[in-house]
Amino acid sequence: MASSDKSPSPMPVPEKKKIPPGKAMTVEQHVLDAGAEMMQSLKPVKKMNQHVCSFALYSHDMTRQLMTHHYVTRLNQDFLQCAVYDSDHISAHLIGVEYIVSDKVFETLPPQEQKLWHSHAYEVKSGLWVNPRVPEMLGKSELENMTKTYGKFWSTWQTDRGDPLPMGAPALMMSPQAVSPGIVKPELVRERDERYNISTEALGVSRVEISESEWINPQADYWKQHDNKGFAIDIQPTHIKL
Repeated sequence: MASSDKSPSPMPVPEKKKIPPGKAMTVEQHVLDAGAEMMQSLKPVKKMNQHVCSFALYSHDMTRQLMTHHYVTRLNQDFLQCAVYDSDHISAHLIGVEYIVSDKVFETLPPQEQKLWHSHAYEVKSGLWVNPRVPEMLGKSELENMTKTYGKFWSTWQTDRGDPLPMGAPALMMSPQAVSPGIVKPELVRERDERYNISTEALGVSRVEISESEWINPQADYWKQHDNKGFAIDIQPTHIKL
């Protein structure tokens, strides 16, 4: 199955459209989880110290856009890794992962690899990249760093098309841009603004003076320089190496 399939293989519709399908947790499972949380370190999870809300577009179909919630771990000054969810609710679905590197690291990647990455300068400066409930001034230095980064985001669960479970191949995601078809739908932005009581437009105005790289590598945001050509993944049978 290709990541570009709009209709995955038929599956029974979950009862009451519950996603994912399954029974409620038992008391024993709740007790186990609570005990494990007290006794185990969960060190990688506890390193997630930022929540970022933004938007993403499917590389193969940029009319499909969604609000995303990144939970960010910083491994060093040049590399971040993000668990991406479809909401910030306790029952949110883990829909993918994004890796973020500095421009210095990005320039070391081979050209074929760079095609899979997107830039963040517009996303940050336009006010689309937001740390909910964090004062803007507190995160200003981080925003300046983010304008000079690139990301590679794979979606593994297309909940926006109603998939009750992660299905098919991963889908490559792109970042919002100032030109069509990379412009985020206004209704998505309004929904986010109302949820967090913010103004994306006002944030964009306040970020005009944030510096950014003088040059964004044209291999990133590949569709912009190459006649709107995106990427989709297909799954094919192959012989196992023995």
